[in-house]
Amino acid sequence: MIPVIGYEGRRVAVLGLGRSGLAAARALAAGGAEPLCWDDSAEGRARAEAEGFAVGDLTRAGALDDVAALIVSPGIPHLYPAPNPAVAAAFAADVPVDNDIGLFFRSVARGDHDRPPRVIAVTGSNGKSTTAALIHHVLREAGIGSQLAGNIGRGVLDIDPPGDGDVVVLELSSYQTELARALTPDIAVFTNLSPDHLDRHAGMGGYFAAKRRLFAEGGPDRAIVGVDEPEGRYLANQLSQGRGDDRVIRLSVERRIAGPGWSVIGKGGFLAEWRKGRQIAAIDLRGVAGLPGVHNHQNACAAYAATRALGLSPRAIEAAFRNFEGLPHRSQLVATRGGVRYVNDSKATNVDAAAKALQAFERIRWIAGGLGKEGGVASLAPFLGSVAKAYLIGHSARDFAVQLTSVPVEICETMEVAVARAAAEAQPGETVLLAPAAASFDQYADFEKRGEDFVARVAALPPV
Repeated sequence: MIPVIGYEGRRVAVLGLGRSGLAAARALAAGGAEPLCWDDSAEGRARAEAEGFAVGDLTRAGALDDVAALIVSPGIPHLYPAPNPAVAAAFAADVPVDNDIGLFFRSVARGDHDRPPRVIAVTGSNGKSTTAALIHHVLREAGIGSQLAGNIGRGVLDIDPPGDGDVVVLELSSYQTELARALTPDIAVFTNLSPDHLDRHAGMGGYFAAKRRLFAEGGPDRAIVGVDEPEGRYLANQLSQGRGDDRVIRLSVERRIAGPGWSVIGKGGFLAEWRKGRQIAAIDLRGVAGLPGVHNHQNACAAYAATRALGLSPRAIEAAFRNFEGLPHRSQLVATRGGVRYVNDSKATNVDAAAKALQAFERIRWIAGGLGKEGGVASLAPFLGSVAKAYLIGHSARDFAVQLTSVPVEICETMEVAVARAAAEAQPGETVLLAPAAASFDQYADFEKRGEDFVARVAALPPV
């Protein structure tokens, strides 16, 4: 646990009592603060009470009179589409609002060591979980103490205090970066940007601004930036002091980046590192089973750049890449039956992530659908060349069927029917791919539960 500093003997309110909220309450108490907890659900309040925390409705009159700060869990809106009533009350009472990420950066000790620990923070629209996990894996394989936390792994305040030379790897969503009052990673990574969570951020500008805060608030020692979108090119330009400034490492899977700076390129299945206008290292990614497809090659470029920035050798990084098994629900090979591969990419909750998955495999039986996002799947038309047929599930199945005019479609409604139909029609050499291009909340609690259902339905198929 990372005890929170700066609130000794003071009352601090905690709103939202899921994983990060309860961890924040524990860490505040460990630092000498007095947590006052609230959750809109009775179950959340009961969990806090069971741990001995005071519970009180933060919207009642006078509830915030003696509160030093309000700590808000990531899923709770504080501005758009409308502030949570407790957050609005804090604004009205001039109570500072923060989150567990802000508490972590103000409390993690990095000065009292012979070799100070470092923090690598990864954000972006797609690939940040795999990138963060891959960085963590490479560090562990190299014998460097590493902990993985944030939007993946443990809550940031729930980790152990890092020791000499250790590294904390954080995956940070826009919900986490937009509110944190302290953001001071040593290395910050921006993978890419595509439309997502637009209602929460009032459009693409607000969404990008939330991501950009990771680089603007504290000024990392080194920034690693994907430049295949305009926002990434803008960010890299804003951070760089000139063409040879190697504090900014540019990433691309679309083109070679000219000039004397530091870049990592992933094209044609190969990763290449360029510095001062010449190539200094390369890795063949085509045979790395845990990193299939161009989107995972982009993740590999980001992880390579981050670990190279820490001083690891290309050979050590490549060796670690080759035994990386990937993450559940992200291009996860779950079975091969009768020459047909079954791949779980339930984390592909938007069209950009689904497009990347569709480009990673040939001859696809595609399971898609769920709670569709703004714009549906019409923009996926250029990426359907390998799709033999789409099997559509969930709330938006019929809307998706209308939009997918270039491939055969079948409305299956449920995962059970979709897996059974795809398996019955798949031929040897094909891939049954779950890449929903939609949120899961119409039928499942989260994308993990959706992916687990896919895996279970595949396991239950009759023998071939």
